[in-house]
Amino acid sequence: MNRMMIAAPKSGSGKTALVCGLLRLFQQEGLKTAAFKCGPDYIDPMFHSRVLGTASCNLDSFFLEPEKLQNLFWRKAAQAEAVVAEGVMGYFDGIGISGRASSWDVARILKLPVILAVDGRGAGLSLVAEIKGFLEYRPADFSGELKPIAGVILNRTSPAMGQMLKEPIEKELGIPFLGAVPPLPWLDLKSRHLGLVLPEEIPGLEEQTRRLAMVLKENLDLERLFAVTEAGESAFDGGLPEGGREDFCLAVARDEAFSFYYRENLELLEEQGARILPFSPLRDSEIPQGAQGVLLGGGYPEVYARELSANESMRESIRRKALCGMPMAAECGGYLYLLKELEGTDGRFYPMVGLWEGAGVREKGLRHFGYVTVRAGQNSPYL
Repeated sequence: MNRMMIAAPKSGSGKTALVCGLLRLFQQEGLKTAAFKCGPDYIDPMFHSRVLGTASCNLDSFFLEPEKLQNLFWRKAAQAEAVVAEGVMGYFDGIGISGRASSWDVARILKLPVILAVDGRGAGLSLVAEIKGFLEYRPADFSGELKPIAGVILNRTSPAMGQMLKEPIEKELGIPFLGAVPPLPWLDLKSRHLGLVLPEEIPGLEEQTRRLAMVLKENLDLERLFAVTEAGESAFDGGLPEGGREDFCLAVARDEAFSFYYRENLELLEEQGARILPFSPLRDSEIPQGAQGVLLGGGYPEVYARELSANESMRESIRRKALCGMPMAAECGGYLYLLKELEGTDGRFYPMVGLWEGAGVREKGLRHFGYVTVRAGQNSPYL
């Protein structure tokens, strides 16, 4: 098996594009490939899944202690020949200055060789100094334990500049230079307030990833990449949870407005006896027949506020079931949908389910970004 993490010094370095290109390339080379994403990110795994045709998996060392994280990883990676994990933010960026829940922390726990993807725009020899810093630095909470970086890829860098920097990177830093990926004006992965736009919103994404795979094949030393990321067999015993029983029917909102779910959580619910009934608050007239509970995940309801509001029968169906005592769990965009009103991206306010008073109002920037730990004031079915 070849397994690797693609990490970077900071967000916006092109990790997602590089990972999607590698996934497409490995798939074209005939390798059974698995994809992962570090940290709490719903959108990047959608891109991985769109490329591979199989689901990606989140790896989060804040939510899972090391043994459970290892078990999750090997359950999903056990049959793969090539495994690519995409890092989150900058390599060491996690909780505070501890490095916990960072790409570095996940790589350390899973013993993943790290390929550092460095954005070379507007720099030359200074990139060598930047790489040296990442090789030598480690967060104080893990002093004495340094996760080695297995290789470097220069992104958005001309091949000529890459060849010039190859010698100092390899001779002075002692780390393999794996190639330089040139700037690609036709590669267009736009962002919005919670991350990249969704894959289905990008015209020609399939063709873009195919072209990207060709560029990577031409500009990366794949033989050397495989050499530095090759690993032996895992200690995973192959055991999987028993399934098959269905004790409970759970309606889960799944459409363009509600698409932020961790697949692992839905699988856990199924292992515990839930039968998942997908439904669309945008298009269906009511929640599915036979549902005994409703899960409303996150997403972009503000983008589809007018359409959600226009579906009055669905709004009434959810409100009526909730008032009659049906268990409901809603988070992020799902919770906004249950309020009285929601401000759409057009600046207008639209009626929503109305289970609670209040309106969802857009702000100019993020109020908070990162993990939050809360304590419940009293016991409930969820806390």
